[in-house]
Parts: sequence; structure tokens; C-alpha cells
Amino acid sequence: MDRELPKIKGIRKAFTKKSLPWWGGSILVIFIIVLLATTSGNSMKVDKESVTTARVERGEFNDYTRITGSVQPLVSVQLSPHEGGIVQEILIEEGSKVKAGDPILVLSNDNLDLQILNAEAELAEKENILRNTMIQMEQQKLSVRQEELQLSTEAQRNLRNYKQQESLYKDKLIPKEDYLKAKEDYELSQKRYELVKERSVQDSLYRSVEIQQMQQSLSNMRLNMEMIRGRKEKLIVRAPIDGELGLLDVNLGQSVGEGAMIGQINSIDTYKLETQIDEHYIDRVVPGLIANFDRQGKRYEMVLRKVYPEVREGKFKADFKFEEEPNNLRRGQTFYLDLQLGQPEEAVIIPRGTFYQKTGGRWIYVLDKNGNKATRREIKIGRQNPQYYEITEGLEPGEQVIISSYDRFGDNETLIL
Repeated sequence: MDRELPKIKGIRKAFTKKSLPWWGGSILVIFIIVLLATTSGNSMKVDKESVTTARVERGEFNDYTRITGSVQPLVSVQLSPHEGGIVQEILIEEGSKVKAGDPILVLSNDNLDLQILNAEAELAEKENILRNTMIQMEQQKLSVRQEELQLSTEAQRNLRNYKQQESLYKDKLIPKEDYLKAKEDYELSQKRYELVKERSVQDSLYRSVEIQQMQQSLSNMRLNMEMIRGRKEKLIVRAPIDGELGLLDVNLGQSVGEGAMIGQINSIDTYKLETQIDEHYIDRVVPGLIANFDRQGKRYEMVLRKVYPEVREGKFKADFKFEEEPNNLRRGQTFYLDLQLGQPEEAVIIPRGTFYQKTGGRWIYVLDKNGNKATRREIKIGRQNPQYYEITEGLEPGEQVIISSYDRFGDNETLIL
């Protein structure tokens, strides 16, 4: 006999077997809604333990940067030969102490030897030509002198004959023609004598000028000869200053050109620190700034003496001079300097962190009051030192920010911690 079952009413109806599929669907819908809510607005879940946070503070900002310096000689002189040649002998090795004038290496140059031989031969030839010319001039001088004497004697004889003929003609003992002929002979011989005397003076002046020019030419050739021989001496490369032979880049048998850099002499009396500084500071680093470093419990001070204009791979070079040199300095030794860029001032600051590599200091994640969510915020960073960034806009003292790396956060605006 069938019995009618009572109907299920009220809340019990929601927990029957027929309602189970509805429950499953509802839970799935709620999960999807919650998931969408938590991932909406370009957000990302992050393990709180995996990030580093810091507090924004107002405090004293020391305006300095830390840089690395390498000890280098204050004065370095390039070693170059004044004459090209083949390396014949190396007398001093790298790292050796040298005095100014010490021979370092010897070159050989066959072409220079040939030039010396040719110059000597040409000089000897010119000397022979000068001697022969002077002999010829002396002979010409004697010949003119002899002719002058002959004409002088002839003029004197014609003068006596002319006087005799004139006396006889006055006494009408000879014809007038004989008298006139004697007179003409005398006048002609006198003119020839005067002409030879004039030529003798001109020849003397000419000979003097020509001999002077030849002697000057010969003197120039001798000077040229000495200079060529002096070039032979320059085949010995010598140290230009006292110091240390820091570099010698040659080998035996190597051909070296005139003026080529083959080495370097470093002064060992004074040193400098050669540094590489981030281009971020290029407008603030000027000669005269002070830097400090510690060594063996003592604080040493340095002065920026030179800033190089060229920037390479994001850095520029600067040289610092020691105010007081530490003992036992070595070339290439490294020091860590604190370069003072300005006076300490009160500012809003945050600790340095690796977030800067991703953002360039343009934005940062700021935590809410509960510390469970971080939101991206635009900021402006002013000065920086090895410990802190100066915040000029975007943050207030007391706020918490994430300063660790942002590489895995992508472009998300919000982080759920």
C-alpha cells in the first residue's frame, strides 16, 4: 500500500540532492567574480616577503657621491725616437728606474748611414772646388797685377818720349807729326793703365764676394754634416726625465718610425688619482671640489684638478691631486673616494634601492596604510648619494615605499601584497 511522503518546505529544500548542482554553479560564479575583482585595474599579486620596503623620512641629506680612483703618476712623458730605425739593442727593461739621459734602446738605420757618407763626399767635393777656385782667382789676380805693371812701365816710357818730343818740337828740330804721335802713344798707354787698374779693383771685389759666398756655402755644408752626424746620435733613445720606465712596447728587430710612441716614463715623485664618474653628475663636478678617503685609520683629502670633457659608456674621467700623499703609494693602487658635491641640507629622503634601474627615478610603488596594497606613483628624484635619494616631489614623510627590484612587476599599476 502506497504512502504519500510529506513535502519538504523552507530552508531544508535548499539542501536536497536536487539543489547540489545549483550550489556548485553558484560557488564557481562567486570564485570567478572574486578573481576578476582582485585582478582588475592592472594589478598583480606579490609575496610580501619577496619585496623590500622603506620609510620616507625627512632628514639631513649629505650631498656626496662615492667614486673609485686609481693611483697614476702626475707626470707621464711619452717615449718616442727622434729617428726611425730597426731595434738593435734593448738596454733597460720595463719597471726599471731611470735618470734623464739614460740610454734605453739602440736603433740602426742604414739609410741614415748612407746619407752621412753622401754628405761627407759632397762636402769634400765642395772643399776641392773652393780650393781650385781660389787658386784660379789668385792666378787671375797675379795676371792682372802683371799686366798692370807692364802698362804702368809702358806709360812711364811713353811719358818720357812724349816730353822729349815736345821739347824737340818746340825747338823746331822734329816735325809736328812725330810730336803728335808721341803724345797719342802716351795718352793711350795711360788710358790702358787706368783701365787695367779699374779692372783690378772690380776683379778684387768680385773675388771677395764669390769667395765669401763659397765659404758661406761650405760652412752651411759643414753645419749640415754635423746635423746629419747628430741624427746618428739620436738613434740611441734616451730617458727624457727621471722616473720609472712604465711601458716599452718594442721587440728586437722591429721597425720603429720617427715619432712613434714606443714607451712611457712615469714620474715617481708625485701621484694623482684617476677616477671614472657617472655622467649623472657631469654638470656638478668642477675643478676645486674636495674628496676624502681613509687609509690606515687616517683621513686624507684630495682636490679635483682636471675634468675631462669626453663621456664614454656613461662615465667621464676626472683627476684628483693629493693634498698629502700617503706613504708607499703604488701605480694602479685603488682608493674609494667620497666626493663632496655640496653642503648637508634637510630634505625628504628614501634609501637607495634597485627599483631605480627599472624606473629611472620617475615613479615608485607606495604602500597603503595597511601595507597590503602598493600603488604606482609619479615622483621626482633630485640629488643622490651612496645611501639616499632626495625626493623633491611625489612623496611625504611617513609613507612606505618598495625599493627592491621591479623587474618582475611589469607595467602593473597596483601590487596586492
